[in-house]
Amino acid sequence: MKSLTSRNTSRRSLLKAVALSGAAAFPPTLFSESLPVAAPQNDTDRDYWLRTVDRISSPVLEALSRNQLRATMPIECASGQIESRRECTHLEGFGRLLCGLAPWLELSGCSGAESALQTKFRELARKGIANGTDPASPDHMNFGTNQQSLVDTAFLALAILRAPEQLWRKLDQQVQRRVIESFRLTRVVTPGHNNWLLFSATVEAFFCFVGEDWDALRVDYAIEQHQQWYTGDGAYGDGPHFHWDYYNSFVIQPMLLAILDVMQAEAGHRNTDHWNGLRTVILERAQRYAAIQERMISPEGTFPAIGRSLAYRFGAFHHLAEMSLRHQLPAGVAPEQVRPALTAVMRRIVEAPGTFDAKGWLTIGFAGHQPSIGETYISTGSLYLCSAAWLPLGLAASDQFWSAPPKQWTSQEAWGGTDLVADHAIVN
Repeated sequence: MKSLTSRNTSRRSLLKAVALSGAAAFPPTLFSESLPVAAPQNDTDRDYWLRTVDRISSPVLEALSRNQLRATMPIECASGQIESRRECTHLEGFGRLLCGLAPWLELSGCSGAESALQTKFRELARKGIANGTDPASPDHMNFGTNQQSLVDTAFLALAILRAPEQLWRKLDQQVQRRVIESFRLTRVVTPGHNNWLLFSATVEAFFCFVGEDWDALRVDYAIEQHQQWYTGDGAYGDGPHFHWDYYNSFVIQPMLLAILDVMQAEAGHRNTDHWNGLRTVILERAQRYAAIQERMISPEGTFPAIGRSLAYRFGAFHHLAEMSLRHQLPAGVAPEQVRPALTAVMRRIVEAPGTFDAKGWLTIGFAGHQPSIGETYISTGSLYLCSAAWLPLGLAASDQFWSAPPKQWTSQEAWGGTDLVADHAIVN
């Protein structure tokens, strides 16, 4: 048996190798399941992310483009929930997937194989929007007929806000009208007194963006309530109480920022100055929460399995990905340390045996197939919120996030013995 000193030396060497190797931190051969296309020796983090995007997205987008999503997508869910989940799971899968893909679909200047994949997915996404909002389509989605439809209409609205050229302006006018009419149907859904207020507000922000009548009260109420629910040090309660889960990242902070972006452009509205006056403090909180998220990624690319909705997998890092896309990471957190950290998380999860079924659909689980981890509201479509971690693909390959040599992320430095600056809470 190796001595403790020897084992510690080996561990430090491994951590250093992980940080410096970037995409090679967890080679496919480490796991019993690998990606369908073998990674070339010069594989980059971006290459790996794009292969992951292709693998996860293709079953959803290709089936919906052919009006075969209902016919082919499995509905895995908790016992006794099949009928309720059948009402919402298809909109869930599509809306959530597009919310993470959107910045990359909007990106210009891609080349080679990436450009070809991007062009294909842009077309499939627009065809999916057309089919999903067409009452005559076999894949027409249930807007407003169930509570869950508000949630995933908001994610689809967020996707359009993130890719206005590709997912809105390039739609036929007839399809645009169908989208607007479909989204309006969700106004009958009363949101819960929690993060759901932001779903209603995001849909109204979409109406504002496209020049339709919108309800400023729903926006104002959502923003004001979340200011009251702020618990301190960068975190909001989910309603009046704090929850140990990832809803600050899944929903709250990214949607607050997206709503404020739209409102900033709404000149002359009675609430504009008030909303814009909140931007500075909300951004400061967002940066603190991003710093905390980066610190939660272990040296091995794992993160705490805490709270609800763990079946969203690496979608737990929606917010860290959002702040990377915005070039608004906090001081002391470099893009080139976030990139390998997120890559390590993706590898641990994507390559865990059982993550996909035999036909390539995601299964319920956190690290592999763990059906008992799925709450009663979880079904196959829910799982595609993992896409939210892909937002930095909306940055060009030449951006610092992708092009700078990889650095150790904070937990690697801490556990590797690097001298760190002390971490502190914020007071706003």
